[in-house]
Amino acid sequence: MTGSIHVRRARPKDVPAIAAIERDSFQDPWDQEILSEALSYFPTTFLVAAVGERIVGFIAGGLEDTGEQVYGHIANIAVAPQFRGGGTGRVLLAREEQAFAFESASGVQLEVRVSNLSAQEFYRRNGYRDVFIIPGYYANGEDAIVMMKWFRF
Repeated sequence: MTGSIHVRRARPKDVPAIAAIERDSFQDPWDQEILSEALSYFPTTFLVAAVGERIVGFIAGGLEDTGEQVYGHIANIAVAPQFRGGGTGRVLLAREEQAFAFESASGVQLEVRVSNLSAQEFYRRNGYRDVFIIPGYYANGEDAIVMMKWFRF
């Protein structure tokens, strides 16, 4: 990899590059329409990682208010295959957590496939813990593990 990674808010013109990373990363990828919709809902917490002008990763999420507390919810994160393993995902995750904390979130939640052991390990290394399982969460009927990270201020 040449050049350093810069993280910034996603822009509408980034959506085609984000969609390409999405297709390379997931068996049930979000299409450009869903990604554009997510960007319109979460303009401050939909971030991209770029090397120069090239988008190499993204993270999308929003705030959820339970009435008792506010927490961040990571809906999607992916890094282009040739940039995996170099810290891009960790940088995106940390920046998203900062964005949520800035908005007074008490923690972050996400869902991950039970079969996605590498993602589970990535999240555990970054302070996330298994909370419970949602049976049949994904379109193919696979279960999801809900993971949380609580902020300590």
